[in-house]
Amino acid sequence: MEVIPSVCDDGNSRESQVKADKHFGRRKLSMDVENDIEYLYEAVPQLSTVFHILDKIGEGTFSSVYLGEALMANGTKEKFALKHLIPTSHPVRIAAELQCLTVAGGKENVMGVTYCFRKDDHCVIVMPYMEHQTFVDIIGLLSFEEVRQYIYHLLKALRHIHQFGIIHRDIKPTNFLYNRQEKMFALVDFGLAQGTTDTQIELLKVVKQKTQKSGGSTGKPETSQGKRAPTSLAPPLQSLSHPRTLAPHSSSSTSSSTSSKPPDKRVSISTFTSTTRSKHTKEFLGLCKAPRAVFGERNLNSFTPVPTKTTDPKMELVKPTKTDNPATRTFVSAHRRPVPVRTPVSNQRPNQRMTPAAVSLGFTCSCYSTDRVCNICMSRKQQVAPRAGTPGFRAPEVLTKCPNQGTAIDIWSAGVILLSLLSGRYPFFKASDDLIALTQIMTIRGSRETIQAAKTFGKSVVCSRELPRQDLRTLCETLRGRRPSPDDEATPHPHRDTTTRHHHTHDSPISTHPPGEPSRQHHPEEDQTLAEPEAQDEMGWDRVPDEAYDLLDRLLDLNPAKRITATQALQHPLFTDL
Repeated sequence: MEVIPSVCDDGNSRESQVKADKHFGRRKLSMDVENDIEYLYEAVPQLSTVFHILDKIGEGTFSSVYLGEALMANGTKEKFALKHLIPTSHPVRIAAELQCLTVAGGKENVMGVTYCFRKDDHCVIVMPYMEHQTFVDIIGLLSFEEVRQYIYHLLKALRHIHQFGIIHRDIKPTNFLYNRQEKMFALVDFGLAQGTTDTQIELLKVVKQKTQKSGGSTGKPETSQGKRAPTSLAPPLQSLSHPRTLAPHSSSSTSSSTSSKPPDKRVSISTFTSTTRSKHTKEFLGLCKAPRAVFGERNLNSFTPVPTKTTDPKMELVKPTKTDNPATRTFVSAHRRPVPVRTPVSNQRPNQRMTPAAVSLGFTCSCYSTDRVCNICMSRKQQVAPRAGTPGFRAPEVLTKCPNQGTAIDIWSAGVILLSLLSGRYPFFKASDDLIALTQIMTIRGSRETIQAAKTFGKSVVCSRELPRQDLRTLCETLRGRRPSPDDEATPHPHRDTTTRHHHTHDSPISTHPPGEPSRQHHPEEDQTLAEPEAQDEMGWDRVPDEAYDLLDRLLDLNPAKRITATQALQHPLFTDL
């Protein structure tokens, strides 16, 4: 692939291109988009000699995506997706994403990379552009055969990247592009990717080592703010800037549900206070003063020491040397009884200070398996685990902060996509926090099954009441309007909102309103209009085989150790003829 660069004065070229770009697209660009395009030309001047940037087609937390056009050597014009990463992205994270694209991309429905441009701290990844349809616009129009093809090609992409030891961590419809007319698919956006223990992506090993040294990860891409980072991206990026002929790709913006927050200064109290005081006491004081989060825990996942003006910038602050092995933080023991917290008065020394933090971390506290959190648990060091991804697509082991996460979290996300396709509802899950997200999963998969699965990876889940497991076929057909909901059977009413308690909680976005009627819990842009039952019959929705729901059940297995793999899923009877 060869591009003919424009040869003209840089300043005049940029100004003329911006003016031309304003009138090039089919729609009129807003002032904000025009300013963003102008800013990109100024940040990375090399782009103006190669591309005409036509529009801004995507924006996320860590990147923005633009549509550009280049004049090829054969005289034709070709469109590209230009992904502009935020300047604060860590160089290792950028290089790791590029390595994922170059090593695993370009085949098996996985995007590739064509060029990479860098100017100072600005980096632009250039990929082929693929026309695609928005998932929310077509979910109610797809036939069952199209759904089967969609999931098959998604599993092919997952099998391919999992063979390289890549955990995508953000599998969702907007990151799996679909051209319905051309039957083309592309898995995009490796901005949150992590490596397995045997990953073949060398830079993902570096990212993992940096995460372990920092004491854990929230799943957010590391940034160079607040610490000294390599100032040059030249070695890894220049080696990837040569043109390649790869499979088509499209735009997608990097997204993550977590937002960067400045580190809480109270975390470092125990590091700098006088050593005459007990370390347990200092940790307890620093923790108990902080506000409690949803699970009664503080978010200490992203502790980033910030060098002060009086210290050497190259010197990093040293955290307390005592670390808490995640494997030892399981307080669960079937034969162990709660150990009394307080020492009997007769055994206390005069003026002895009683601090719950001084109790051994291995003891079982009195609040285990209850709906409260005691001071002992508040004083424990928080267990950290990656939780990157999009709300509604996170696996149970991610929601419960299981430290050992593998490729199974991508399979769960694929199962959620299949659940949306079979039910015709998107997004299927929508929760404001991890606790509500886990509760919504319980309403579908059952509370007893969720509790039992959590025990397999060392977690104790307490539910105030038992939630029955739903039959997936009944659930999906009810949501599609192919069978009446239980409320309709009891009290028929043409205009009644048929949301039922037994299907979901009040906070769940899942609803069983009649097809074509907007859901009151959705924003207008999230509503989908399903075809009438007669039209659905013509699209094969009256002949959905049991194998489809069997595959869905295995993709949504609550136990990650038993969850089906992408390779096994491709051999499922649902795909026999494929």
